[in-house]
Amino acid sequence: MTRNIKFALLFICTFSLINLNAQIDLGKGAFITGSLQSDNLIEKNGSDLDMMDNSYLNVNLSAGSIYAGVRLDFTEYPLPGYENDFKGYGLGNIFLTWKKNNLELTAGSIYDQFGSGFILRTYEERNLGIDNSLMGGRIKYQPFKGVDLKVLGGSQKNYYDYNKGFVGGADVELSLDQWINKLQENNTYWSFGASYVTKYEKDEVLLVYDNSPEYEWYKRMNLPEYVGAFDVRTKYQKGNISVLGEYALKANDPSADNGYIYHWGNAALLSLTYSQKGMTALVQAKRSDNMAFRSKRSVQGTSSFINHLPAFTQQHTYALATIYPYATQPNGEWAFQGEFSYNFKKNTPLGGKYGTKVRVNASHIRDIDREEKPETGYMGTNEYKSSFFKVGDEVYYQDINVDIDKRITKDFKLNLMYMNQRYNPIIVGHPEDMITSNIFIAEGKYQVNKKMTLRAEAQYLYASDYKGSKDIDPHDRSNQGDWIFGLVELSLAPGWMFAVQDNYNLGSLKEHYYMLSAVWNIKSHRIQLGYGKTRAGYDCSGGVCRLVPETEGVRINYNFTF
Repeated sequence: MTRNIKFALLFICTFSLINLNAQIDLGKGAFITGSLQSDNLIEKNGSDLDMMDNSYLNVNLSAGSIYAGVRLDFTEYPLPGYENDFKGYGLGNIFLTWKKNNLELTAGSIYDQFGSGFILRTYEERNLGIDNSLMGGRIKYQPFKGVDLKVLGGSQKNYYDYNKGFVGGADVELSLDQWINKLQENNTYWSFGASYVTKYEKDEVLLVYDNSPEYEWYKRMNLPEYVGAFDVRTKYQKGNISVLGEYALKANDPSADNGYIYHWGNAALLSLTYSQKGMTALVQAKRSDNMAFRSKRSVQGTSSFINHLPAFTQQHTYALATIYPYATQPNGEWAFQGEFSYNFKKNTPLGGKYGTKVRVNASHIRDIDREEKPETGYMGTNEYKSSFFKVGDEVYYQDINVDIDKRITKDFKLNLMYMNQRYNPIIVGHPEDMITSNIFIAEGKYQVNKKMTLRAEAQYLYASDYKGSKDIDPHDRSNQGDWIFGLVELSLAPGWMFAVQDNYNLGSLKEHYYMLSAVWNIKSHRIQLGYGKTRAGYDCSGGVCRLVPETEGVRINYNFTF
């Protein structure tokens, strides 16, 4: 069967579901629900058309105490930017869950998270090509009020295969406020948690070059087959104040991420939040050192991670604010973030007739302090020591942004944003100079009538230290100079939306990245058709990034729920 025929059959099957509009009732309290997502790109390649597609079909069954599900993936011709191993088709996940009273048993694909994810987080993020679920089993049990236990284990998914070896863990959550009534009476909630995760992977023959001062030779490493990690945490909330503290420790884990060194890893987090009506404040700090934790030591990239290190940065959605996104550094970083937002009330000097919301966010991330051991400096050693409270000299990323959300009239709303950013390309493997940029954004939304809404964006990125080089590869993260972006979007309720946008580089690229698109929503279906050109860059979510190449062609996206 040719590639085009396969693509056509998939497309026909996709739209053959157009008449399904709701969940399927099997009677006696049993239901089938699901969703279908199909993202397609058609590019011209000489006289031929290249058709690429990522499609996912979820089907779930709920019947009393039984809940089951299966996901079918089709990425035989994956969209640009997905790794070669992503190519294929088959079962994305499959599971069966039985729940009765305080006991829940699951067999199959396991998605879960312990605490903040420092030592375990299995999840799916298809836009990044990530699915690191465990094929195995999980037990969740609440022996009595205020105590939640979890035990799980299995082999980790790696694209359409599973890594050899085993990942297992246990977690306990204790809620003191469930036992002590005076805590609840005083609007106080206090919990403690503890987790343990271990991975097993067979030793393997790995020859490393020993360039110690005394001699030079190749030697075989003695790799640990079992690597354990431990996590403790507490969360305290009283009235408007909430405090979260967490600490994780990981044993020696030589891997491709850290250059196969014997060095313990650790991570610590402290977060303080204050909120009241019309005002919120957040302060966070995180330190991590050698916390790359994978089920397969030789892998790099986004696959086979057992854990997840959250990025303490603002998750931007505006186009120019995401040109230089932050990628979490699992080998070590100090991260700080603070945010303050305030709603100025209506009919005040700063609030005006409709009120004004102002938000200020700042994040600053640096390397950790490292003191290299002079007698070593090669694979198979401890490599370095690091003072916990000392911050490193190298700045990885800094973002200071101010956002003003203001309704000007009953029908017109304006959002203004300024962002100052410092971005170090070394975080994605490009040891270039620091990129400093200032970004100005204005977004207006006008309600023409009950069914028609007009929205527009204007954005400008000024690269203050741009040198004007014309020899920059668009795939690398060097300074590409200034950018401008414009968008106009028309929504016609209840089903239509039309948009035109252009992202133009004023610096080294001198390229227009434009897109024309139309969206149609009908009942449980969403169809989007577009044509345009997208720039090369990084697609990031939560500090995890995927490199996306430049593309130009027709995009067809279809989403359906039932």
